[in-house]
Amino acid sequence: MGEERLTDELLEQLLASATPEAYLAETGIGDRSLPEYLGQLLAEKRLVRSEVIRAAGVNPTFGYQIFQGTRHPGRDTAIMLAFGLRCSLIETQRLLRLAGVSELWCKVPRDAIIIFALQHGYSRVETDDELYRLGEKTLLAGED
Repeated sequence: MGEERLTDELLEQLLASATPEAYLAETGIGDRSLPEYLGQLLAEKRLVRSEVIRAAGVNPTFGYQIFQGTRHPGRDTAIMLAFGLRCSLIETQRLLRLAGVSELWCKVPRDAIIIFALQHGYSRVETDDELYRLGEKTLLAGED
């Protein structure tokens, strides 16, 4: 996949482009689906889908349907998959965008805890422990 480009860099490139089509063609923005991205992450990280789903704490049937593109995850399930995939914050934000849900925002206390956990390599279980300890809804409680 190469190095993920920052939003500021992409904005500069967009503003310097002659047309929106030129920018989209040059960057490939929007060319990837969630299942494609999940497959790419699996391959890059040399992970096994069943292990990711188990580490994420997602229902196996639902997890496989998400990877196949027949079901879409809600926000918490997408975040749980990010933990199962050992995603960086940037990878998690992209996963959330492709899932069609809101990205993590550091001004929201629950999101700030999740961002901290991602940055410090916490597992989904460790993150849920922190959320619970700090009085926030855990990921496994889920809304999906």
